[in-house]
Amino acid sequence: MTGRREILALVFCLVTATTTFAATVTYDNRAIVIDGKRRVLVSGSIHYPRSTPDMWPDLIQKSKDGGLDVIETYVFWNLHEPVRNQYNFEGRNDVVKFLKLVAAAGLYVHLRIGPYVCAEWNYGGFPLWLHFIPGIKFRTDNEPFKAEMQRFTAKIVDMMKQEKLYASQGGPIILSQIENEYGNIDSAYGAAAKPYIKWAADMAVKLDTGVPWVMCQQSDAPDPIINTCNGFYCDQFTPNSNKKPKMWTENWSGWFLPFGGAVPYRPVEDLAFAVARFYQRGGTFQNYYMYHGGTNFGRTSGGPFIATSYDYDSPIDEYGLVRQPKWGHLRDVHKAIKLCEEALIATDPTISSLGPNVEAAVYKTGSVCSAFLANIDDKSDATVKFNGNSYLLPAWSVSILPDCKNVVLNTAKINSQTVIPSFMHESLNTNADSTDSIGSGWSWINEPVGISKASAFSKLGLLEQINTTADQSDYLCMDIKGDEPFLQDGSQTVLHVESLGHSLHAFINGKLAGSGTGNSGNAKVKVDIPVTVVPGKNTIDLLSLTVGLQNYGAFFDLTGAGITGPVKLNGLNNGSSIDLSSQQWTYQIGLQGEDSGLPSGSSSHWISQSSLPKNQPLIWYKTNFDAPSGNAPIALDFTGMGKGEAWVNGQSIGRYWPTYIAPNGGCTDTCNYRGAYSANKCLKNCGKPSQQLYHVPRSWLKPSGNVLVLFEEIGGDPTQLAFATRQTGSLCSHVSETHPLPVDMWSLDSKTRRASNSTLSLSCPSNQVISSIKFASYGTPLGTCGSFSHGRCSSAKARSIVHKACVGSASCSIGVSTSTFGDPCKGVKKSLAVEISCA
Repeated sequence: MTGRREILALVFCLVTATTTFAATVTYDNRAIVIDGKRRVLVSGSIHYPRSTPDMWPDLIQKSKDGGLDVIETYVFWNLHEPVRNQYNFEGRNDVVKFLKLVAAAGLYVHLRIGPYVCAEWNYGGFPLWLHFIPGIKFRTDNEPFKAEMQRFTAKIVDMMKQEKLYASQGGPIILSQIENEYGNIDSAYGAAAKPYIKWAADMAVKLDTGVPWVMCQQSDAPDPIINTCNGFYCDQFTPNSNKKPKMWTENWSGWFLPFGGAVPYRPVEDLAFAVARFYQRGGTFQNYYMYHGGTNFGRTSGGPFIATSYDYDSPIDEYGLVRQPKWGHLRDVHKAIKLCEEALIATDPTISSLGPNVEAAVYKTGSVCSAFLANIDDKSDATVKFNGNSYLLPAWSVSILPDCKNVVLNTAKINSQTVIPSFMHESLNTNADSTDSIGSGWSWINEPVGISKASAFSKLGLLEQINTTADQSDYLCMDIKGDEPFLQDGSQTVLHVESLGHSLHAFINGKLAGSGTGNSGNAKVKVDIPVTVVPGKNTIDLLSLTVGLQNYGAFFDLTGAGITGPVKLNGLNNGSSIDLSSQQWTYQIGLQGEDSGLPSGSSSHWISQSSLPKNQPLIWYKTNFDAPSGNAPIALDFTGMGKGEAWVNGQSIGRYWPTYIAPNGGCTDTCNYRGAYSANKCLKNCGKPSQQLYHVPRSWLKPSGNVLVLFEEIGGDPTQLAFATRQTGSLCSHVSETHPLPVDMWSLDSKTRRASNSTLSLSCPSNQVISSIKFASYGTPLGTCGSFSHGRCSSAKARSIVHKACVGSASCSIGVSTSTFGDPCKGVKKSLAVEISCA
């Protein structure tokens, strides 16, 4: 490790010495101005703790290759200061290392300090200890809160200055953000909201970073703070001053996944349309939220009920692989927009109507002219005249004309290939000494039901959970022992429990009697559990748990959790009920196994016997395993397990919950990109576990001797666990003869471009070649990748021509024209669809 740290230190020195950025960053009404020059900038969010340091260089390079100029990240206060005045900037928390790697790639940084982040992150990024400061009120004109917010913000700014990371020092940071989406909820804070925002702005500016500050979703952001837009579309956004540029800090590339929900996705045609519309109507800075979403490792997810996966349908997926065609098509959009940069930065657009729902925006200065033609109708294509030429505009699309004449790209026509990912499953090699028993590689420890720790305490009444646990654990155990001599042997009663959330399990005399859980829309739980009690003393143990703390909304920090009652026994023999709410309860924060270090696997109490207990609540499991061969990204398939948390070599891969099934309705096989997108418009995975696969970073594994520990809460069978390695399945492309040429061909002279045809290109992942042609059709092919079919006309030569051009090569390009394939149906617009395999 020492040698590696020395190498990293050397790399950082080289980065500091050789990567020099701007001297001055300012802004005007059109753009961010870097060293006196307006810039058109494309940005993408990558949150450093949602991936691993080993992944960072590749994520950053893929972002650069995708056409990004800027990487944007939040700073996560609760990670960096888990205990007041005790800081952690190691490992995944090493924000300085992350920013230096961004700088080494030649990209800029937008550092969103907040320090409130939202981000579907636990408690919105605030550390829980903040809640216990006397007199504190979050995000308002409150002196205790402002003192802590200023202290942390100043610490981060000072750290960046010490590392010379601001552009004013020659570093990569060109923008910083203070506060976050406060304008969405500031009305709830009344008269105190405006002075708080003014204070936050003044505080930030006085930190003297030498770069502009922004506030997103804050229409009254005081000068010189730039107010910016967040949303699925921001083309209609106008900043609050004609001296500020039009900026989009969050263009949502998809949406987050809650446990119990279907998986949302956003078609790239719509995302590209939104991007092009923003630049068309005067925008010059746009950021994808997310460009790489990543993983909510440990207990970092908020919500509540946010899943461990934070994939977000991003251009780079959770595992660090490019998502096609989203990544490739957006790369082409970025290239097309950059071809217009000279005109975009020189002037405001002249916007005119070309007909119903059709709009032209022209940027012209001297001899330089660029134009955007938009059809915002969500159903009908349109043919329009512009500058004496005719243009076909598909519904819900933008055509980009860098020279005000020739279309370099239309947002609805994708030249990029499509990749259908697959997962190759293999059994978990548990290094069992014997193959006689499938469970022989596993050991276990039972977590005691009820109170088992010396730190337990008793209180009258029911306690709110977050105030009690300070979020040191998901779990709060509570029990009550009652002496009810009037209950008859074997008598039936109903245990009624009400909780603020998020989930609970009830045990009667040590046995699980029933459970209840809330959902992402309503975290509260109310259960009525039929139970059998015995005469005399009965023990009721309640296990209450959180699934990530609230991260958004006015006063979100005051949203409670846990069993606050009432708790009753109803339907007794005489028709009466007993209210147990105000009686004396004994409480235990967390699990015995957490305190015993079981997540690391180190304990002398693990039991190894041939009869592995399965499908029982409250069990810790442990096994040793070998890492899957190769370098493909890895997931664990939790089929067969219930709910809990998993650790690999002591590091938490997050909460697992494959038994929380998405609703059966609301999903579609295909989603029409035309028309306004919303979080529930395009869903998949209905009727299936919200999340079944859980990312295990390669860097956490050794070739052999790895330790997997599970805490299973409700019951499961760990022998069903399997590895799933992320593979490339089919590769496809579908290009019509009316598609613009690939953007990279714009550099050719106009005569060569006019003589060229639309082109279909395919490329295998590194170190692979095209091994077979699964489908090829030139004419009127139908369907989508993985389910293509021949249309009414199809060239008989298509498959052999594609085979000859592609098989055995790492990549291939084929002209989409009758000169290549002949004409199987004269007078009909034709296209080429191809599906291949790589090996």
